[in-house]
Amino acid sequence: MAVTGRRENFWRNTPLPPVVEIRNVSNFVGQEVLIQGWLYNLRESGKLLFPLIRDGSGIIQGVVAKGAVPPEVFARVRDLTQESSLRVTGKVRADQRAPGGFELEVSDVDVLQLIPPDHPYPITPKEHGIEFLMDHRHLWLRSSRQRAILGVRHEIIKACRDFFDDRGFILVDTPIFTPAACEGTTTLFEVDYFEDKAYLTQSGQLYNEATAAAVGKTYCFGPTFRAEKSKTRRHLTEFWMIEPEVAFAHLDDAMVLGEELVAFVVRRVLERRRGELQTLERKVAPLEKCTPPFPRLSYDDAVKMLQEKGSEIQWGGDFGGGDETMLSESFDKPVLVHRYPAQVKAFYMAPDPARSEVALCVDMLAPEGYGEIIGGGERLADFDLLLRRIEEAKLPRQAFEWYLDLRRYGTVPHAGFGMGIERVVAWICGLEHVRETIPFPRMLHRLTP
Repeated sequence: MAVTGRRENFWRNTPLPPVVEIRNVSNFVGQEVLIQGWLYNLRESGKLLFPLIRDGSGIIQGVVAKGAVPPEVFARVRDLTQESSLRVTGKVRADQRAPGGFELEVSDVDVLQLIPPDHPYPITPKEHGIEFLMDHRHLWLRSSRQRAILGVRHEIIKACRDFFDDRGFILVDTPIFTPAACEGTTTLFEVDYFEDKAYLTQSGQLYNEATAAAVGKTYCFGPTFRAEKSKTRRHLTEFWMIEPEVAFAHLDDAMVLGEELVAFVVRRVLERRRGELQTLERKVAPLEKCTPPFPRLSYDDAVKMLQEKGSEIQWGGDFGGGDETMLSESFDKPVLVHRYPAQVKAFYMAPDPARSEVALCVDMLAPEGYGEIIGGGERLADFDLLLRRIEEAKLPRQAFEWYLDLRRYGTVPHAGFGMGIERVVAWICGLEHVRETIPFPRMLHRLTP
C-alpha cells in the first residue's frame, strides 16, 4: 500500500507549524503544531470527532468540530481507521479532562496511509489470547501497555550504565561466540564456527575477570543464551545481563555493590517513570521500600525457613522457583541468600575458608515472588584449586588455558555478579510473565516474529 501523504501543504501560504512530540506539547499551549503519528482510536459524538493520536512519545486527544474545519478535513478524519499513519495540524490547549491534560484543536489532517476497512489492523480494542498477541508481537508493541514496559526497560538499562559509569567502572564488551562453557555444558547452544564448533555465550563473566585485572573495575552488558528446556514464567532462552567484576573484592563487596545497584535502579524508575508504572497499574508502595541495607540470609538458615514453610528441600539441593517465592514472601525488599553448597554452584566459585563445602556466592531474590535477579560471588583465585575444579567438571583444559593464565600472572581476590535485565523489568513493572519484558522474546517454543 503506497504512502499518499506529503510533508508540504502547497495550498497554504503560511509557514508550516513546528513538528512537536506529544510528550512536549505542554511547551506549546496556545500554539499551532504539527504532530506525526498513528490513529490509536476514534470516537464520534454528534458533530464532534475525537481522534486519539499516538506518536511513540505519548497519546493526545484531538478535537475536530464539523463547522470549524473544511468538509473534506472532517470527512478525512471520520474515515480514519485504526493505526492509519498521519500528520495532524492543530492548536494545543490545556484540558484536565483530556488524556495527559492536553488536547489538540485539529485544523488539518494529512493521511500518509489509510488502512483499508476490509483489511483492518489485527489487534482491536477487544480481548485477544496470549498466543495471538505473541504471534503479532511486532504490532502488539504499539499498545500503551507495551510502550510503558519498553519505557521502564530503557530506564533500567540507562540507570545501570549510569550507576557503573559514575563509579569508575569501564564498559568492556565480551564475546558472544565462546569456545567453552561458563556454567556447564547442558544449557549451551552449539553453533558451527567455520571448521570448528563454538557456543553462544552464557555469560561474559570469565572475560570480565581478565578485564578486571586490566582496569580494576569493569562491566559488560549484552545478550546471553541458555538452552534450558524451561517453560516457566521466569525463563527466556535469550536475555540480557549486566555483569560487573571488581579486582581486590570479596563476597561482602559484591553483596553491597548489588544492593546499591538495585536500590539505585528502583529509585531512578520511581523518579522518572511514574507515568509508565501508572499505565501498568503497578503499585509503587512495595518498590518504595527497596532501600539498603537488604536482609541477608545464609543458605543454612534459608533451608530451615523453607522446611518450616513446608518445602521438601534438603541441605545440598538448589532452590527451585517455588522455594525462591516462599523465601521472598518473608521479606518486603530483596533478600541476599549467600553461601550455597559448592556442589550446586559453578566451578569458578571460591570456597569459604571456614567451610570448604560452601561457596562464597550470593543470589538476590526479588520480593513479591519474582525470584532470582542477581547471581554472583567471589571467584576462585587459587591456580591449583581452579585447575582441579576444571578437571572435576570434565571441562577441556585447553579451552581454559587463557583463564588459568589469570591465576598464573598476578592473581588477586575478585568478585562480581550478573543481573538479568528481564527479571528486573518483570519485578519493577509487576508483570506476570517475563515474555513481555523484551521486545521480541525467544522461548522454548517461540522463535518468531
